[in-house]
Amino acid sequence: MTSLKRGLLGATALALATASTFAPAAADTPKDSLVMAWQFDDIVGLDPAEIFELSGAEYSAQVYDRLIHFDVKDVSKIEGEVAESWTVSPDGKTFTFKIRDGIAFHSGNPLTAEDVAYSFRRAVKMNKGPAFILGQFGLTPANVDTMVTAPDPRTLVFTTDQTYAPTFVLYCLTADVASVVDSKLVQSKEKDGDFGSGWLKTNSAGSGPFALKQWKASELLMLDANPKYWRGAPALKRVLIRQIAEPATQRLLLEKGDVDIARNLKPEQFEPLKANPSVRLTQSPKGTLWYVSLNQKNPALAKPEVREAMKYLVDYEGMGKTIMNGQGTIHQAFLPKGFLGALDENPYRYDPAKAKELLAKAGYPNGLTVTMDVRNTTPTQDLAQAIQASAAAGGVTINIIPGDGKQVLTKYRARNHDLYIGQWGADYQDPHTNADTFAANPDNADDAKAKPLAWRNAWDIPELTKLTASAVVERDGAKRAAIYQDLQRKVLAESPFVIMYQQTEVIAERSNVSGMVWGPSFDTNTYWKAVKK
Repeated sequence: MTSLKRGLLGATALALATASTFAPAAADTPKDSLVMAWQFDDIVGLDPAEIFELSGAEYSAQVYDRLIHFDVKDVSKIEGEVAESWTVSPDGKTFTFKIRDGIAFHSGNPLTAEDVAYSFRRAVKMNKGPAFILGQFGLTPANVDTMVTAPDPRTLVFTTDQTYAPTFVLYCLTADVASVVDSKLVQSKEKDGDFGSGWLKTNSAGSGPFALKQWKASELLMLDANPKYWRGAPALKRVLIRQIAEPATQRLLLEKGDVDIARNLKPEQFEPLKANPSVRLTQSPKGTLWYVSLNQKNPALAKPEVREAMKYLVDYEGMGKTIMNGQGTIHQAFLPKGFLGALDENPYRYDPAKAKELLAKAGYPNGLTVTMDVRNTTPTQDLAQAIQASAAAGGVTINIIPGDGKQVLTKYRARNHDLYIGQWGADYQDPHTNADTFAANPDNADDAKAKPLAWRNAWDIPELTKLTASAVVERDGAKRAAIYQDLQRKVLAESPFVIMYQQTEVIAERSNVSGMVWGPSFDTNTYWKAVKK
């Protein structure tokens, strides 16, 4: 056994131990490895054609390259990644990308335009959660082979069904679903026409700075450096991420040097850490929203007055000053600040008396009882318990149903909830990413192909769906922004969504760690340039 493996196993054992078992002496992590404490139990699988969770998106960003990306310091700048350049046809429907030469997958296979085309076709034909990002351009399993082509190894042609705002198309191609997989390797792992998805759920086939070494759901994620990465080998040879649910344990591990980074601390832990010279706190504003959703399959929650009442039963300011202190700001519209057309209006406040009036008007003068599905993580649990208490004052009894991230998300995606509390992160940096999920539902049937958040909550909205569709073909930026502002006001007033906060991720790092990139979305958090002194 090498010293690296011995060091990692020692750090792992410490990370799994309870606070009472730690020895007084610190056990520093290996100098050539990064050890992180995080809550990543929402990961369902590791196939980029299926990844649709925040933690999964961050994993994908370490292992896979994408066609293009945006500058994390200025999201208005779209840059090449696998593609070194591109052109757009005069009619705005054909995007031709020149693929960079000299990129190799972890397997050693060269990356070509055919790999990119295969990756896009595969995602569309598999038709899993994120496939709609490509499907909204008219790509279907029946036509994708002709709409995404590779006429030669260095050229990719991407064709849309109609003319859209060019930046909308390009931003969509920065999403996780546009990750490039090793077509030869993945096809060799196919079984019964599954496009290799069974194998890729627990393996990797990328060209990024890291390759998957091991994944144990809700326990361990281990990545090994790619020494032949085309943009330069990572300085650290390995990244070890442990599922550590308790913030107090994360803090203790960090202060003792048993982990290099802690991701899920509570606000009351920030001030003591600021006085610790061995620790640095970093704030990373995210385009991620905290929200509560109401399933319209529940007859009570489907009443407009009940939906409105729930928006008056959340103590936005109280939770903002305590649970979310430093980790989020009150934000009630579905577009995060920083997006085109984002609305900075927060019309709702905690008012249990107003909520009681609305409930009585809806036929519930004595209140009602509902359940809330809650992920066993911080601050989700704390928010749920606070909402449970504030809602009780207005006559609504909330019974909390806890579960790990995978369990809760699976139930939510099947529309088997009453209330659900969680986060929604933008899939790409265009406003349509959130409009298309909060304000559109083209088919409310249980077996619908597209399943946005509006669908998950059985909110049937044909008129808003039409309005949302009109925004993506509007090439005038000011007119697009006006449409999105109109949409946000309608959703604020009518929707089954109680949007509460825009997230600021607070990361605690050991002071000897530098180079981590904490971007505006979880799939722009990157470990590639991390170093340790």
